[in-house]
Amino acid sequence: MTEMILHGYFRSSAAWRVRIALELKGLPARQVFRHLRKGEQAAPDHLALNPQGLVPTLEVAGQGALTQSLAILEWLEETEPSPALLPTDAWGRARVRALAQIVACDIHPIQNLRVLQYLKRELRQEQPAIDAWARHWIATGLAAFEARLAEPATGRFCHGDAPGLADLCLVPQLGNARRFGVDLSPYPHVAAVEAACAALPAFARAAPEAQPDAE
Repeated sequence: MTEMILHGYFRSSAAWRVRIALELKGLPARQVFRHLRKGEQAAPDHLALNPQGLVPTLEVAGQGALTQSLAILEWLEETEPSPALLPTDAWGRARVRALAQIVACDIHPIQNLRVLQYLKRELRQEQPAIDAWARHWIATGLAAFEARLAEPATGRFCHGDAPGLADLCLVPQLGNARRFGVDLSPYPHVAAVEAACAALPAFARAAPEAQPDAE
């Protein structure tokens, strides 16, 4: 089995996605912890692997380093296809990717740590305004996600009756939503999917509180 090293941070939702995938697929990876609030992601040794200075970074023996969580998840799916994170049909794969991208492309980037720090340090915004910014964009995205989950293709999970790429993005985002005090009561389909995921040991093992660097 190929040796892998995952550079992450217990609270990073992007790294959390990758941890869930590794657990679901039964793939071992040694973890290296990069404390985001201490700036350890900008250490020279990490920048040599990931010039963006972000997590996750997945080092793969004999190949190099992969960055961007969705690219890492797609690579894991292509190299270790069982259990599958994507449906077998083209329409289903597109639907799952669209759900995942609501989170990974439209919600997460504008409420992650470096954006919020910029609002505070450079634009001189007060913390209540910053938190309101995060809540607004999370709630806007979750409303769209909820509407898509009302479709017939949704089963116990985001698409059908097995967890996949969209679930891996949704669950960590809900962790972020709670940290910012987002009211989740308007999203019953989202809540049902999260409950189905929470019942699986892989999701529990990947959770932030289960990580060695948890604070």
